[in-house]
Amino acid sequence: YSQYQRMLSTLSQCEFSMGKTLLVYDMNLREMENYEKIYKDIENSIAAAHEKISECKKQILQAKRIRKNRQEYDALAKVIQHHPDRHETLKQLEALGKELQHLSHIKENVEDKLELRRKQFHVLLSTIHELQQTLENDEKLSEAEESQETQMETETKQ
Repeated sequence: YSQYQRMLSTLSQCEFSMGKTLLVYDMNLREMENYEKIYKDIENSIAAAHEKISECKKQILQAKRIRKNRQEYDALAKVIQHHPDRHETLKQLEALGKELQHLSHIKENVEDKLELRRKQFHVLLSTIHELQQTLENDEKLSEAEESQETQMETETKQ
């Protein structure tokens, strides 16, 4: 009976060990499934992270482009602010147009005066030239008269 009890005890220990091993095996299978699930979740998380990283890179590029455009806009705004506005520019343009008309009128007056002075100077030079010719002719006549007088005197002396 004691051997039978031992055998039962051993058998029960074996069954217990076997049950325990089956439970450990089942637990290991569930853990494997759990690890596979966790592995797939991690892979999905990594893929999502890669997608998010690429999306962030696109956003960074867009932000850089926007920043560059803003800097260009600011630079253009500064240049534009150095120039007067259209209304003031038109006023200046109108004032310069009036001044140009006034100066053109003055130029025409000066050119007319200059032309008049040229004509007067030409008349004066012509008159001076005629006077010189008249004086030269008078001088030639005087010399001719003197030479005739000297000839007459020499003829009368002889």
